[in-house]
Amino acid sequence: MPLRRNIVTPISKFLDQTRTAIDNLTETAVDLTTPTVRLGVTGLARSGKTVFISALVHNLLAGGRLPLFEAASSGRIYNTALQPQPDDAVPRFDYEAHINALAKERIWPNSTHQISELRLTIEYESASYLQRKLGRGRLHLDIIDYPGEWLLDLPLLNQTYEQFCEASLSRARKRPDLSDDFFECLDRMTPKLDEEASEEDAKALAAAFKTYLARCREEENALSMLPPGRFLMPSDMEGSPALTFAPLDLTKVSGRAKNGTLRAMMERRYEAYRKYVVRPFFKNHFARLDRQIVLVDALQALNAGNEAVSDLSSALTEILNAFRPGKRSWLASVLPRRIDKIVFAATKADHLQKEDHDKLQKLLRKLVDGAISKAQFAGAEVDVLAMASVRATRQTTVKANGQQMPALVGTPLPGQRLGDAEFDGREEAAIFPGDLPDDLSQLAQRAAEGEEAPQVKYIRFRPPTLEKTAEGLTLSLPHIRLDRALQFLLGDKLA
Repeated sequence: MPLRRNIVTPISKFLDQTRTAIDNLTETAVDLTTPTVRLGVTGLARSGKTVFISALVHNLLAGGRLPLFEAASSGRIYNTALQPQPDDAVPRFDYEAHINALAKERIWPNSTHQISELRLTIEYESASYLQRKLGRGRLHLDIIDYPGEWLLDLPLLNQTYEQFCEASLSRARKRPDLSDDFFECLDRMTPKLDEEASEEDAKALAAAFKTYLARCREEENALSMLPPGRFLMPSDMEGSPALTFAPLDLTKVSGRAKNGTLRAMMERRYEAYRKYVVRPFFKNHFARLDRQIVLVDALQALNAGNEAVSDLSSALTEILNAFRPGKRSWLASVLPRRIDKIVFAATKADHLQKEDHDKLQKLLRKLVDGAISKAQFAGAEVDVLAMASVRATRQTTVKANGQQMPALVGTPLPGQRLGDAEFDGREEAAIFPGDLPDDLSQLAQRAAEGEEAPQVKYIRFRPPTLEKTAEGLTLSLPHIRLDRALQFLLGDKLA
């Protein structure tokens, strides 16, 4: 019978910490010449990670309108340039292709499906008189883009296979409309669990489980708690045994799994997933971050109803619990890095009237309130805001039934519908998005109590046409509060 594996043995913990200390010492030596900030950018599916990074880099390179980003608005940034990234084994974030899609083709770029990295070097003048006398400062900004679904895998490092099965099946039973096919497959396989393992059976179980996860993520359901994260974003691991397993109903079997059985195969592959997928992500990328922004599409959850809102709250709590927040100390070169600043940003604020932005921000703060308190207690600073990395609409008023009504003007994506009208993606339209309720601060509690969540249906728009000045100069991509996020994340580093 296979021995149960400890989650992390003391020896492996010691070795990991030793490697981390060596890596930190090396990076600290480099930072003595040019300091580096490693900024993690994450969010669950369709939250706008690629758009955020593209807009951030574009506005810094183009000298965009960033009034709340003090180093830029005061004219202290002399130059910003893309540089070769330090990690040669990590794919480069394809900024040029993404910004071409946004600014020229006016289409939204493809979503994040793997980790990627981009380095910006910022030359600036310090706000301090004494520092200015020493010459211009330089800061490397390493932007690490990764799917938020991968963060939801980190708790698996502290879960046995039995605990993973129990948690996964508990979530699945709450949505029989999405999981019935998976449970039918599971019921067929249960009599075979202690028989000789079959690759066909393993594939069938894994495929049924992945189909259930994919249904959960569909726009009309918008569920967020969907580990293992790589099942829907396999990248180059598609079809590997480490991604070919599923949770089992272990209450219907007894004793430990015997070698060679289907049950033993599932447990072994779960352990392989933790060892070869989750742990390397944590050690090589996540544990090296200094600052973090988490993008959240709260409007999509509102559209899908109270279950999606409650599920989003659980996912955000799991995400923040995965962080190692805390103040960065002078011992950072020999201790594991700590994330000392975290931003939670409710995206797509441009889909709402300006007056509703505060309500959206209050909703997000309520969803993550408990987890935020924990992070602040550990010494990390946390900000919550409503933003749009690229503002696709502009506000106006229209006359309807003899009254002036507020509206958003933009170009709806082709195929979007409003009533009987279907948009072709070429014509602008003035649309009233509806008001968010005043009591959104109580939404998470209402969802937990089973009350119906408010419905906020909105139209998706194309990226905007870039404006030009009277002299013919093309302006940068417009945004909502991108500058506030930059000030919180980088302002102190450029002081």
